[in-house]
Amino acid sequence: MYHWLLYVFLGVCSAIGPSKQDEEDYEDVPINKTWVLSPKVYESDVTLILNKLLQGYDNKLRPDIGVRPTVIETAVYVNSIGPVDPINMEYTIDIFFAQTWYDSRLKFNSSMKLLMLNSNMVGKIWIPDTFFRNSRKSNAHWITTPNRLLRLWSNGRVMYTLRLTINAECYLKLHNFPMDEHSCPLEFSSYGYPKNEIMYQWQRRAVEVADQRYWRLYQFAFVGLRNTSDVAHTQSGEYVIMTIFFDLSRRMGYFTIQTYIPCSMIVVLSWVSFWINKDAVPARTSLGITTVLTMTTLSTISRKSLPKVSYITAMDLFVSVCFIFTFAALMEYGTLHYFTSNRQTKKAKASNTQQRASSMVNIRPSPSLLQMNNIVPYHGEDDYAYECLDGKDCASFFCCFDDCRSGAWRENRMHVRVSKIDSYSRIFFPTAFGLFNLVYWIGYLYL
Repeated sequence: MYHWLLYVFLGVCSAIGPSKQDEEDYEDVPINKTWVLSPKVYESDVTLILNKLLQGYDNKLRPDIGVRPTVIETAVYVNSIGPVDPINMEYTIDIFFAQTWYDSRLKFNSSMKLLMLNSNMVGKIWIPDTFFRNSRKSNAHWITTPNRLLRLWSNGRVMYTLRLTINAECYLKLHNFPMDEHSCPLEFSSYGYPKNEIMYQWQRRAVEVADQRYWRLYQFAFVGLRNTSDVAHTQSGEYVIMTIFFDLSRRMGYFTIQTYIPCSMIVVLSWVSFWINKDAVPARTSLGITTVLTMTTLSTISRKSLPKVSYITAMDLFVSVCFIFTFAALMEYGTLHYFTSNRQTKKAKASNTQQRASSMVNIRPSPSLLQMNNIVPYHGEDDYAYECLDGKDCASFFCCFDDCRSGAWRENRMHVRVSKIDSYSRIFFPTAFGLFNLVYWIGYLYL
């Protein structure tokens, strides 16, 4: 009798309490700090959902085909930018590119509202045929697995994200180089679907950037970005084009150290010849030729980091003016040496003539001078009544004072002492170069 009552009691308990199998079908979930039992979702359930969704699914057809355009919401996360290649006029950018759209064929009913899937599912559903219009080379990351992400919501929303490294075209206008600023675009659109088939839209937080400390911009500084949308009219239809502009400003530190400072120092070095005796021909000639050749080398080096553009850049202008200053310093001594040596030669000839022909007019030597047009005549203490030598063209613009001292050439002329050219150059060259730098830097930096 007791055994029969024990069996009845155990049977009632087993009927009232949950079995072990039933307990495994539930999991503890905290709700307001109260633990309750909620149903578990098995892997087999997710497999059944995916198999049901893909049954009869045609990934060759876009969602809502023939009914309305498919709206693709896009977002870009910029991982890094750079380097910028001015020779090929392109830049490198590493991004995470996200696209979101709705596909009614992928709706499902389950306790799971979101399915996080890997890249193996990408080829089984329809995805947009987005391509980057201004890319020269694009690489998707495949190590250690394809860097692609697919998420599927129960209401049919699909998000597809992948990582790309793109070499995109960026046309650089180098008129103000190296004080130039550029907006490098990144354009993408659908390759085959026109506007009435696919519409692209920006998400609310369309473009975000990572920490800029690790970007490889080197010569450039990141100023900002902006995103736009436009419609391109082609023979095959109208396509929506999405564009991101990255604003970059060039840093001048490298070019200041490598070009501007050395060129300025070479120009200043060429002025040292003005303080060297005019009779030291080897010293002044070698200094002038060295500075000219050095400027030629600097001009060639400054062009190596630029494409072969046909217009003049700001650096070309500066280097060219520096070259002109160094070349003018060399020509200044050439002019000085020509007139002083010519004067000594003529003095020697005049001395020989006095000894051989006493009948000729005695010509008294005087300081060498130059004459210039349209200025009041010079009357110095050495203004003696000399006669023009035979065969001398004393009516020319430059007429050596030793050649002739009287005649029509003296009207509206001014005589400049050749020996004073160095003194004039010591003031003229630094003043002119300083004024050029003032106009140059104000014009390119502030105007």
